[in-house]
Amino acid sequence: MIIEPNSANSLAAAAYARTQAGAAALGDSDATFSGEGESVSGFGAALESAVEDFSSSSKAAEKKASSGLKGQGNLTDIVTSVSEAQMVLQTASAVRDRVIQSYQEVMRMTI
Repeated sequence: MIIEPNSANSLAAAAYARTQAGAAALGDSDATFSGEGESVSGFGAALESAVEDFSSSSKAAEKKASSGLKGQGNLTDIVTSVSEAQMVLQTASAVRDRVIQSYQEVMRMTI
């Protein structure tokens, strides 16, 4: 499966590069990440932004799928939008699983 580059992929890659480059220098949890016209401060705000992106992606996919069922719209756009929504859902599920796994690991620690 070949993933075509798009703005979401390039934003994610840029954000990842910034976090890797600045992780050693920051040393605190109040890191500020900025993307395309937005600035996110802290983990909670980053998580909220990711949830909003997931929501908007799934809504766009639903709209395009419903227009496809009505016989309107471009088939390529519909398939692309549904694939993006699926990828975002898989990413959200992976992050959720990792957070739960980390929480369980912390709970198993002895004090």
